[in-house]
Amino acid sequence: MQTKLVILDRDGTINQDSDDYVKSAEEWIPLPGALEAIARLNHAGWRVVVASNQSGLGRGLFDVAALNAMHTKMHKLLAAAGGRVDAVFYCPHSPEESCNCRKPLPGLFEQIGERYGMDLKGVHSVGDSLRDLQAGAAVGCATHLVLTGKGEKLIGQAMPADVPPGTLAHADLGEFAEWLLAQPEANAKNKTGGVA
Repeated sequence: MQTKLVILDRDGTINQDSDDYVKSAEEWIPLPGALEAIARLNHAGWRVVVASNQSGLGRGLFDVAALNAMHTKMHKLLAAAGGRVDAVFYCPHSPEESCNCRKPLPGLFEQIGERYGMDLKGVHSVGDSLRDLQAGAAVGCATHLVLTGKGEKLIGQAMPADVPPGTLAHADLGEFAEWLLAQPEANAKNKTGGVA
């Protein structure tokens, strides 16, 4: 059975985004309903991983210890909500470093595919910005835009022309989870319980 995997952006999708960057655990504040949405996906047998640009590292705005503290807080709050994120994949580079892992380039997604030994074609990828969608589309993911974080400015607007074809929009992560769990594929492959 293929792993049921969902790939989420972090800032603006799971937690509040900031134009000044999220630089500490104190500044890492979950969006309403986001942790519960991840827990619902987990309970339905979906593994959830995060793919996040963290150029604040490359820019010297915070260090790896601060990033680890943010993710420790995320994991603790998720556990309290009955959910979990399997792994966090992040790009530490500034835009000037010309890496392959900074979204919209697909390097983080390629790392996820390698880690799980799977082709990401059709895997659901969720983000709040165009570069999240472009990175997912580059490896064949089914792309989903949430209208939180950077996506808020698109509320009530038509989908921009440069969004990958087939992208679906959802009010937030909770609405995405409801949509996914209503799909036949969400239930067909895993009648016997969660993925270990």
